Amino acid sequence: MTVSVDETKVNEAKRWFGWRVYATNQPSSTLSLSQAVLAYREEYLVERNFGRLKGKSLSLQPMYLQSENRAVGLIRLLSLALRLLTVVEFQVRRQLAEQKEGLAGLYAGNPKRTTTRPTTEAILNAFKGINLLVVRLDNQVHRHVTPLSGLQEKLLALLELPSDIYARLAIVSPNSS
Repeated sequence: MTVSVDETKVNEAKRWFGWRVYATNQPSSTLSLSQAVLAYREEYLVERNFGRLKGKSLSLQPMYLQSENRAVGLIRLLSLALRLLTVVEFQVRRQLAEQKEGLAGLYAGNPKRTTTRPTTEAILNAFKGINLLVVRLDNQVHRHVTPLSGLQEKLLALLELPSDIYARLAIVSPNSS
């Protein structure tokens, strides 16, 4: 058996796939190449959050506002929303890592697929379909909230939020009308 390298194909593949430079100040005795690549892949990426600002999550688009104060206010509001998206994602991922488990049910069409790194967008999408129904009949107000699924209850637990956070919406307070 003989083996030869087709340099043309190798160079074409390199051009197609690109390249990356990994640099670290860790000595190779404490951090191998494979460990460095894995650490890089787990790195917090600032660019991803800018993509969220421009993407579907927050939709910062060119705007035509009459007042500069309104433009500044909108950008500040979207920055706060971005921070909230980041904190929710961090909290859920940290809890999953501490519990050494994955989360199933976030992917439509593949409910058994698990992840240890869910995005906030996927987490929020899991809460679609929750409805608060308010019916007023004469002097009475009736409220009903869609019951939470097991996945939704698990997500609330990972976020360290009370499990009855939605159920309390159906409770009529003495001051409500």
